[in-house]
Amino acid sequence: MKKLFRLSRFEDLALLILRVSTGGFLLYQCHDNVLNPDRMTEFAKFMEQFGFWQPSILAPFAIFWQMAAGFGFIAGFYVRALGLVTALQFTVAVVMVHLNDPANILWSAAVLIVIGLYLATRGSGRFGFDYRLERKLAPSS
Repeated sequence: MKKLFRLSRFEDLALLILRVSTGGFLLYQCHDNVLNPDRMTEFAKFMEQFGFWQPSILAPFAIFWQMAAGFGFIAGFYVRALGLVTALQFTVAVVMVHLNDPANILWSAAVLIVIGLYLATRGSGRFGFDYRLERKLAPSS
């Protein structure tokens, strides 16, 4: 059992893997909306179908924040704030779109709420820009 406790020394590495994989997933899920205007129009129509307010405005807004979170998580930059944005964005997605979906479909959106909340409370860890900024800005004792 004592050997398992030694795994904690890899905590920041595990956090880096979580950040990079989540950031990569967010970017993968929305990059086509940025690169192809037709896909953004399709996304706005999808949002309209589910009763979102002003989908032509909200679709690019949602994609912007998803891209920002993707890049921010990978770099470890503004992780806490972007974690909250991700949790909020995917809470809306679950409530408005995925609530009646089967569990395997619902899971990918719901788990992003949990990951967003975790990253908001935990921050970037040692392997992120936030860690360096927090150390630089922390009052010296």
